Amino acid sequence: MKILIADDHALYRDGLRLNLNNLLPQAQILDAASFGQAIDVLKNNKDIELILLDLDMPEMSWEDGIKNIKELMPDLRIGVISALEDAHIIKKALNLGVCCYLPKNINTKVLNSALCLVLNGGTYYPPALINQAADNMNLANGKKLTARQFEVLRYLAQGLSNKQIAYQMSVSEATVKLHINALLRAMGATNRTQAVIKAQKMGVI
Repeated sequence: MKILIADDHALYRDGLRLNLNNLLPQAQILDAASFGQAIDVLKNNKDIELILLDLDMPEMSWEDGIKNIKELMPDLRIGVISALEDAHIIKKALNLGVCCYLPKNINTKVLNSALCLVLNGGTYYPPALINQAADNMNLANGKKLTARQFEVLRYLAQGLSNKQIAYQMSVSEATVKLHINALLRAMGATNRTQAVIKAQKMGVI
């Protein structure tokens, strides 16, 4: 497989490449130092399956960079590895459809676990963000969603089926149904669409 690392710090690119080579010895690792370079590399390598990018790179804003990449290759999995840990920025990135958000200060063991999850088709969101967002949901009945229920809510907002959610979370479909039923009761919603709309009005997804 081909993976693109996009980061304007050569030392970090080299370290991440070494880590990926240890995880995937047969993978071809390409790199870029800006959003413009990343887009050029993607144009010439349409078989790249994953890009891991920093948000703070030259030539364009990270929002425009991600949007341009998605327009060029809609099915490309986009992961973020960034020093920016502001919850608002992370939420915006996740809403643009990135498959993971990894802080640059993450320890190697967690990084490798997250990368393995992503490389196997899963997603990784910072647990602190999920917990914070769940805590920020001021439900009228005084109830709160658990972190897992909030994670399910995010997947519902992405239009995933119960089977797809179960795969992403590595749980059974029965467990997903239990989470959905619990979050619907907590939010006072009658169905998943209503729950997503309520969450969007609260500004948490």
